[in-house]
Amino acid sequence: MRNALLAALFSALALPVYAAEYKVETVAIDDMKAVFATVESTDVIPARARIGGTIGGLAVDEGAMVKAGERIALIGDAKLGIEAQAHEARIASAAAERDKAKLDMDRAAKLLATGAVSQARLDNDRTQYEIAQRQVSALQSERAVVVQRSNEGAVLAPANGRVLKVNVTNGSVVMPGEPVATIALENYLLRIQLPERHARFLRVGATVRVAERGDKKDSDSLREGEVVHVYPQIDNGRVVADVKVDGLSGYFVGERARVYISTGVRDGFLAPADFLFRRFGLTYAKLKDGPEIVVQPGQTMQDGTVEILSGLKSGDILVTP
Repeated sequence: MRNALLAALFSALALPVYAAEYKVETVAIDDMKAVFATVESTDVIPARARIGGTIGGLAVDEGAMVKAGERIALIGDAKLGIEAQAHEARIASAAAERDKAKLDMDRAAKLLATGAVSQARLDNDRTQYEIAQRQVSALQSERAVVVQRSNEGAVLAPANGRVLKVNVTNGSVVMPGEPVATIALENYLLRIQLPERHARFLRVGATVRVAERGDKKDSDSLREGEVVHVYPQIDNGRVVADVKVDGLSGYFVGERARVYISTGVRDGFLAPADFLFRRFGLTYAKLKDGPEIVVQPGQTMQDGTVEILSGLKSGDILVTP
């Protein structure tokens, strides 16, 4: 009896032990196409000169980060200073005339009480005083316009972003409306171009996979992005779309990144990576009924499964020894 139990125990130990099983079934697999996308800013805004003059105090260079309202350069115009001095002189002259008209009006008011002058004389002096007072106000407003034009000599950044190009240097002469610098907003996205035969597969909200910069393997560095805009016009046989993905703030505008986007669906087989093993440079999978077969692996999915291009059929059960 004891010998029979020992024999059964040794037979049980000799049987293979499997940790897990996986049944191969046909699944729908996205046909991912690798394309290059360029990093673009959502908006590129020029910082323009509001007055004409000579550039001085240029404070930025290409690549500099600026904040909205930050001064980029200062435009000086000597004529504005001369105009301001002329207005000051005219204001002083008009103020003297106003003061004289005030004295005449006060004198006429006193003489009217004694009957030395008529009421018409007083009314005329009061009118002259009011005219002189309004003249001073008008000249002061004209001087304020010159002061405001001088203040507009400061070229300000229109928004937060990075300076892509500086079009002038210190000493350059610019005209009103001329761009001084070009600023890309901080909101970066990836712009992709696909052949028009793939246009029907592009849609807003579709998920794409974006490769990181550097020499990392794609399987270690892929991250997800989302198609946020598909342009309705096909240009030169290509459809254009924008992809939103986090972590682009450190990229250069115009830098290229590899993007994998679905261009259709096909039937195929998937297997977890744990059920595959390498031997003599080949990839093997072990079936539950015993044999080890050579398989041809394909792309690795986001969930860690591997596409099997050949070697398996639907209904096969894989095991891990």
